[in-house]
Amino acid sequence: MLGRLYESQNCSAARALELVGERWSLLILRNAAFAGQSRFSEFERRLGIAPNILASRLEGFVAAGLMEVRPNPGHRGQNEYVLTEKGRDFVPAIVALTDWGDRWAAPDGPPMVYEHESCGGEVEVQLHCSGCNQVPEPAEVLARPGPGFRPID
Repeated sequence: MLGRLYESQNCSAARALELVGERWSLLILRNAAFAGQSRFSEFERRLGIAPNILASRLEGFVAAGLMEVRPNPGHRGQNEYVLTEKGRDFVPAIVALTDWGDRWAAPDGPPMVYEHESCGGEVEVQLHCSGCNQVPEPAEVLARPGPGFRPID
């Protein structure tokens, strides 16, 4: 059984789960990326999250480099939690998870659609082969050891 840390897992997905693999974490990052939220009170109110849990998640995001704390210019004495480049790079994962949820967990259809701001086209994430430029079926994707592989004892 997996614990909170996945040190014995030689897998980048497992390492990512240590940072973002909890429902509040995903929702905070989603709201920071797409709802323009940056203040503690906004996250707390919109998500209905307990303050102690929110504080813990935000501290973890700052420590992991997903967010940074900035003084809020509009509210003296308050801080904002803003996505860093590392945090913004998580956006495709949110879109991919949403796409899967739209297909398999949203019986009434997508509650939210991601669009390209400049042209209005729907944004999607799909598998893509860098070698032949094809879109492989999931069953055609193999996992092999990469440069960061280390055998597990």
